[in-house]
Formats: sequence, C-alpha cells, structure tokens
Amino acid sequence: MNQILRMTSLMVLVLMFLLFYSEKSMSFPEGKTELNLVLRSKKQIKGDKKDWATELKEDKWAAPKTAVVVCDMWDKHWSKNASDRVGEMAPTVNLFIKKARDMGAMIIHCPSDTLEFYKDTPQRLLAKNAPEVATKTPLMRWCKLDPKLEEKLPIDDTDGGDDSIPQCKNYRAWTRQIDAIEIFPQDAITDSAEAFYLMKQKGVTNVLVLGVHTNMCVLGRPFSIRQMVQQGMNVALVRDLTDTMYNPEKAPFVSHFTGTDLVVEHIEKFWCPTISSNQILGGKEFRFKEDKRPRILFVGAEDAYKSRLWIPEFALARLGKEYQSQFSFSSEARFGSLPGLNMLDSADLLVLSLRRRGVPTEEMKMLKEYIRKGKPVLAIRTATHGFAPNIKLPEGFMEWKEFDKDVLGCNYQGHEVANSLTQVMLVEGHFNNINFERVKNEKLASHLYKVNPLAKDAKVLLQGKSVPGDKIEPVVWVRDNPEGRAACFTLGHFDEMKHEEIQQVLKSTIDLLLGKSNLK
Repeated sequence: MNQILRMTSLMVLVLMFLLFYSEKSMSFPEGKTELNLVLRSKKQIKGDKKDWATELKEDKWAAPKTAVVVCDMWDKHWSKNASDRVGEMAPTVNLFIKKARDMGAMIIHCPSDTLEFYKDTPQRLLAKNAPEVATKTPLMRWCKLDPKLEEKLPIDDTDGGDDSIPQCKNYRAWTRQIDAIEIFPQDAITDSAEAFYLMKQKGVTNVLVLGVHTNMCVLGRPFSIRQMVQQGMNVALVRDLTDTMYNPEKAPFVSHFTGTDLVVEHIEKFWCPTISSNQILGGKEFRFKEDKRPRILFVGAEDAYKSRLWIPEFALARLGKEYQSQFSFSSEARFGSLPGLNMLDSADLLVLSLRRRGVPTEEMKMLKEYIRKGKPVLAIRTATHGFAPNIKLPEGFMEWKEFDKDVLGCNYQGHEVANSLTQVMLVEGHFNNINFERVKNEKLASHLYKVNPLAKDAKVLLQGKSVPGDKIEPVVWVRDNPEGRAACFTLGHFDEMKHEEIQQVLKSTIDLLLGKSNLK
C-alpha cells in the first residue's frame, strides 16, 4: 500500500511539472512583486544583556529574491501532540506558501530524512542539480548552539520535549512531507546544503523560515536559521507558523505555547527578526486551538524602577502557565513611539509601565480606542503620569495629562520625600489568600505616591503608609466605570518586586482584571 501511495504521489508531481512547463518557461517568476513586512526583533538597551527593547522595522522584500523554507513538516511525528499540531498548522502553511509562490517567491520543501520518497521527481532534481558554491562557513548537517553567539535556550528540552499524555516512544515516524502542503512544479525539495546552493543560483537573498520545531530543526538544520544567517542571508522566522518540542513538566514549567513564545523571543534576540503570517495572508495570525491563553500586552518605557527587567521575570514565574505575555519595550524618553503597540488589537489586558511620554498621534488613537471598547487596563507606578511629558511636543505627538483622572480615577500629585519608604497595609476582605506576615513590617523601596482623592467608583485593595511619617495612600485599587475596568498598582520598584507577596498582589490584580477572580 505504501509503495502504491508513493508511486501515485510521484506520478502526480511529474504530471503537474509537465503541465506547468508546457505553458511556462523553466525559470522562476520575474515579476517585481514586493513582500511588505514588519520585522520584529529585540535590541539590547545600553548593552545590558537583561534589558531588551522591542524593535519594529518596515521592509520590502522583492518576492523573486525570497525563498520560503518549509522545515520538517512531516506526515507523522513520534510525538502524538507534535503530530497533531503539525496537522492543524499545515493548511495555513499551505495557504501562506501558495500566496508567496503566486507573488514570485521560491518555495523549498525540506522534509528531512525523507528524500528517498521524492527520488527523481523534478522538484528533487531541481535542488540536487544546483551547482555547489563557496560558503562563508561550512554548511553542517546540524549547527549546535554556540554560547559565544547566543545564550542557552530558555526551555529545557532534554527529555525530547514530548508533551503527550502518556509520553510517546521516540522513533523515526516520518516518511514524507504532510500531504496537506502542496508541492508545485516550480518548487524544490531537499534537506541539505543544496537549499543554499539553489538560492545562490536563483539570486535569492531573503529567507522566510517556517515549520517545526523552533528549538530544534528550525534553528539547527543546514537550510534553517543559524546557518542561513551565518551565510549572510536576510532571514526571518514566521513566528505563528512554528511549534516547539517542549514539555511543560520541564523548566521553566510554563504552558507549551509559552515555551514556543520564549524560543521565538530567543531567536529575535540572537538570530533574526520574525514576522506573522497575516502580513502575507491578511486576517488574523494563526493560533492553535488548544492555545486559549488570554493575551497580556506589557508596555514598558521607564528607566528608574527597571520594569523592563522585572516584568519579564514576573511574567515567566507568575503568568507563564495561564497567560500569554507580549512585550512592547523601549527606553524612557519624553516622546517617542511605543514599538509593538499594534498588538493591542489582540490583547485582552493592557499593562502600562511608562513615564512622562508623548506618543505619536496614531498610537494615542489606538490606546484611546482600546480603552473606549471597555477592555481592561492596569497602570504600574509611573504610568499614573505616563502620558504627561511636561514639555512642548513636536508636531505629530500627543499627550494625555488627565489619564490618571480619566482612566485610573486618581489624582497623581507626586510622591513623598525622596528618602522615605513604604509600608503596606491590608484592607479588610482583600488579598486574604496572601500571607503578608513577612512583609507587613518591611519598608519597601517605593516612595509612597500621593493619589488621593480617588473617584467614587474606585475600590481600594491595598494601602501604604509612608515611613517616616504617617501619611496613608492607596497603593492598589480597581475601578469599574462606563468605559471598562481599570486598576492601578503604585508599587513597582525593582527591589520590592523580589518579594513573593508583592508579586502575588500583582498576579491577583491581573486575575481580577481578566475575570479569573471577583471582588469580595
């Protein structure tokens, strides 16, 4: 039966090839179609290896100079869950490469270890016959992680990464590429350095990589990210058309899909930018049906309290199992764009940690539209005056001085004296699940914010007392108003966010805003 299937598939490929080239020449499209892309990457701020800004770059790639590499989208994987996700993703992959192909891009199918199935097909011969070219570094069968070039991967995949229950036995299950992904006459098939040779033969300088698995073959194969970057190609990962081999029972003990997000971030930091499939297809990004995590967009643009450092750590430790955390980070400035704010479209919660910033008019419109829809907002510390830059802004930028009153229902008037500390005080009936014994006598590093009076519809969840002195102000409150639910958390100094109890307060506030818990 398998032999009959193979012969039938080969006959179809050959017939498609003959039919296609009976009407067209044997060259790739010469059109000038461009791929309009928004490339997302991470960039170190001031050389700090822990402080990363989100960087977006609009670019146009000439389609005839672009190859789409389909990495190891096999017909079957030894992991049942991995197999199922490939099957779920494959129809969208097929639509993506069809659109790219129609625009003039070259499609290279790379189902490793299955080339015997495609022996003597025109697509296989196209790659096989590409003349060998000189390379900047030798193209290896597998490119391992080099600690000189990148940090260790953010997930532990030493058990093979299978998240099936029960776990599956590891064996070579694949025989070909999954048949939901069509192979057209002008496509190529390979699993080796031939892919690069063919790219050079056809004048390709740009490479889009998609497929599986992000932490393994997508990084290590001779046609994939590490080695294509090392050859000087412009490379981008299609971040929503990929999947990891990661078992949530291993570190960092987060959702399988959070594991994928972490590896994508790793790639954006150390290797290449990413795009989403809807930049080519339109509509929404692809999302696995089992990925039901509410999405939280953290916007960070302040330096004093190091929120760009502690927020990712907090998100990984406290939110990684339940929520998807996305980051729009930039350096503090009196005016400037907030890269990644376009992710608001799919966000279920917006968390702001920025200070006195004017933003482009279009971005301010996006923020106000998000709030107008009644979607929840959480402001951390300096976000009480996040859009009040106190300077005359250049043309094309906007401020929102009344954000504290309009959205948060408070009246920010600065903070207590610079050498003061804050002692938290429970409000009866709230955060009863948190043991405050270890912090009730602690003097937290944040100077107490002056925010009274609060709006009548604001409910105080936690108070703070200035030390020295006896000034008492709200430090956590939530507000239900006609425009939706908002909350404020005026703690947030890097040192105090190391306290488990303070992290629990922030996590509980997020749960409240996303409907995971209710006010007493």
